[in-house]
Amino acid sequence: MTLARRILGQSNIEVSCLGLGTVKFGRNQAVKYPTRFSLPEDHEISALLDQAKALGINLLDTAPAYGSSEQRLGALLTDREDWVICTKVGEEFVNGKSFYDFSGEHVRHSIERSLRNLKTDYLDIVLVHSDGGDMHIIESTDCLETLLKLKDQGLIRAIGMSTKTIEGGMKAAELTDMVMVTYNPSSTDDGEVIDFAHSRNKGVLIKKALNSGHAIASDGEDNSVEENLRFVFNREGVGSVIIGTLNLNHLQDNVGAAHNALA
Repeated sequence: MTLARRILGQSNIEVSCLGLGTVKFGRNQAVKYPTRFSLPEDHEISALLDQAKALGINLLDTAPAYGSSEQRLGALLTDREDWVICTKVGEEFVNGKSFYDFSGEHVRHSIERSLRNLKTDYLDIVLVHSDGGDMHIIESTDCLETLLKLKDQGLIRAIGMSTKTIEGGMKAAELTDMVMVTYNPSSTDDGEVIDFAHSRNKGVLIKKALNSGHAIASDGEDNSVEENLRFVFNREGVGSVIIGTLNLNHLQDNVGAAHNALA
């Protein structure tokens, strides 16, 4: 069983249709998952990465706001060229609280730090980690302008935005290489953004396809995962769905569900 891969719009970046989210690698405070969890040991993360790779996953989603996630990935990742790393700018998480800074100066600092943390000389994808004020970020800060300069310098392969509004998603799809949007059976508003991005040949990444785990928390049955993924993948234009886990069995099950959903 090999996971299907898709090109993210015009970016030429090929990703597995399922990406591994890494929030839980570095942060367990102020998160919206249905159950509490402890941060994993290094050997547990290494085992997850090894299994993900063996199952055909090549996309890793991280962010400065995910606590120590970037640092841990940088220390444990092998074969950098085999992975597509997506990180973000704009949101910071310090002393249990988030704050936001979308200034060009902070963006540049954030990218330089991510490169150090991840022990790499380039980032495949960098997304703006929106605070909800998508249009303000796009129109009233130099965030995107700075990311484009860093892309021109070869530090970033593709830029985009993790959006929270339809208007912002549409504008981001127009101005950048890709968008990350929320899409699941109980949250379909961003379907409009997916359609627009697809019409412009822009990449689409999906967050919260399982509603941060709440979609399956009630019964835990694998078919709930498969049904959600089938719903998401049925939307033309979807490139990859980001799902996080610390459990090797869940990872295996998620890949199986994705494979079945696409069959």
